[in-house]
Amino acid sequence: MPNGSVETGKPYVRRVVDAELNALLPALPALSIEGPKAVGKTETALQRAATVFRLDDSAQRAVAEADPARLARGRSPILVDEWQRVPESWDVVRRAVDEDPSPGRFLLTGSATPTEQPTHSGAGRIVTVRMRPMTLAERGTGEPTVSLSRLLSGDRPPLEGETDVSLEAYAHEIVASGFPGLRHLSGRALRAQLDGYIARIVEREFEELGHGLRNRAALRRWMTAYAAATSTTAYYETIRDAATSGEGDKPAKTTTQPYRDTLERLWILDPVPAWQPVRNPIARLASPPKHQLADPALAARLLGVDVGALLDARPSGLPVPRDGTLLGNLFEALVTLGVRVFAQAAEASVRHLRTRGATHEVDLIVERGDHRVLAIEVKLARRVDDGDVRQLHWLADKLGDRRPDGIGVVPAALLGP
Repeated sequence: MPNGSVETGKPYVRRVVDAELNALLPALPALSIEGPKAVGKTETALQRAATVFRLDDSAQRAVAEADPARLARGRSPILVDEWQRVPESWDVVRRAVDEDPSPGRFLLTGSATPTEQPTHSGAGRIVTVRMRPMTLAERGTGEPTVSLSRLLSGDRPPLEGETDVSLEAYAHEIVASGFPGLRHLSGRALRAQLDGYIARIVEREFEELGHGLRNRAALRRWMTAYAAATSTTAYYETIRDAATSGEGDKPAKTTTQPYRDTLERLWILDPVPAWQPVRNPIARLASPPKHQLADPALAARLLGVDVGALLDARPSGLPVPRDGTLLGNLFEALVTLGVRVFAQAAEASVRHLRTRGATHEVDLIVERGDHRVLAIEVKLARRVDDGDVRQLHWLADKLGDRRPDGIGVVPAALLGP
């Protein structure tokens, strides 16, 4: 695999997902890397591709629309970049795999789920790999010394390492973004790029997916209210009311539901689903998702907060109920991003736990298919006392020997795959 950026010539920053791709591509005929725009899908795929079709280029797209079959011709691996721009390309790859299932033939990247669905899901032919923004470890914020995979294995690895990453540094990483193309920016330039990213979603990408907007300002207000609900399980009615505060007529659910659906298809909303274990030892589990945007920097920018505002605990200005500060909620979003990336590398899923009435809550539940469970509470505190881990003790009592790994305190900057 090349060690430099194919497009810029700069050193390629290795991503956690690279190990997953390295394991899958030599064994499977086709992989589809999915995630929001600017997350690094194309650059990561280019490290492996021998033939490239860029469907976000109007000229190449026109040729592909005229002759979709040519997308299956070339030296392998063949990269079909932004495949959703020509939805027929999915079926072209699927049929090519049916004819020749040799491993390592195709890579696809997609920044949205198209309105015009392929005629076949691709199940059994095309395996999807999710890609998210850069974690703290990928950003070089710290040197990870605690492996989530080993914690999940239950072998009680030693919890070692030191970090001097400060609260202000974490706040900086919240607003700095995990989109690799923005990592060199700061100040006004960074804010302008994030504003442009949000504006493109509102002004172009909705319509590109076939969802016309009569009121773009209403969509932006809804996105801002959703950002204010980061790391909460606020009802969607609460988010809608916060987005329309002061207006006499509230938009109908049929108006705001397409916002959610389209933003999820664009991979911009990345909610954490509720944990509903098959062998449920816990009564009265609630099922609402915990709200997250793809990158906590998008939430911070929508709310117009910078490092100073986060550290000063200035309110977001929107009536969305939360426990604690906005900094605490966005810090949980930053940690959640990392945990999800590391859990995917360990073939595990990430959920959250909340009982009805919120009697008990656990921020993150990482579970693997072998019923290994790792429970994580995210705390924005320099020291952790018994009260901070009481929910973990409660869950340990409920699960019994399903959680044999004990309780450890790990700074976010030291956690890795």
